[in-house]
Amino acid sequence: MEIDRRNFLKLAGLVGVGIAAKPIINVLSPAHAQDSNHNEEVSSDTHYAMIVQPKLCEEDCTDCIEACHRVHNVPEIDVERQRIKWIRKAGFEGAFGEEPPEFLEDELHGFEYLVLCNHCSSPPCVRVCPTKATFKRKDGIVLMDYHRCIGCRFCISACPYGARSLNWKNPVPYIKDINQNFPTRTRGVVEKCNFCAERLAKGQQPACVEACSKKALVFGDLNDKESEVSQLLRSNSSNWRVRKPIAGTEPNVYYIM
Repeated sequence: MEIDRRNFLKLAGLVGVGIAAKPIINVLSPAHAQDSNHNEEVSSDTHYAMIVQPKLCEEDCTDCIEACHRVHNVPEIDVERQRIKWIRKAGFEGAFGEEPPEFLEDELHGFEYLVLCNHCSSPPCVRVCPTKATFKRKDGIVLMDYHRCIGCRFCISACPYGARSLNWKNPVPYIKDINQNFPTRTRGVVEKCNFCAERLAKGQQPACVEACSKKALVFGDLNDKESEVSQLLRSNSSNWRVRKPIAGTEPNVYYIM
């Protein structure tokens, strides 16, 4: 097909606009907003992990959940099937259903366990995402670029932990007080816990950890042998576990039982 001079100039102009717009798109991308240090500046020497200590968690306390959902503009939707959950509580069967009960103290079956995205070292959600909307950073944190998500829900099916939620409707009307420092999502977009990457970039702890006065949640760098997470895992070497180890995802959320 022949292209005359006028159409050629139009085409060239569109290409030029596209190239010029790319940096703006990058800046506005939620993934970029969450990872203000972006991947080039994130150290591969860091390996973030979280420890949950159920015995220290107060019954009926939801401070960590409320803090997480408030900071990240998680909507409050009454319909169970449509709820968005970055962090939630589950009974023993829901958290460790495959664990043979005879190997654990009976009292542990009465606890509620905090469950969230495990930021796996081998995340199946990343492998199945057709648009690369979900990706793993050099420090191990698994993030979402909401602009790339097409709502196919492959990642939801692939995640063995039920850690992802789909926005079945526009979530904005269900947010009481919008945090202007964190992006809201749209209908048809999947979301999940991001280990508070936007707070880590400022030298802060995750919101859930900061909100927990009982030290039931501990966060840090596993590659730092002197970090609290490293020391806790060493001192409880026979007493920690991860969820669904048989899945082979290598979770980075540990439970000291």
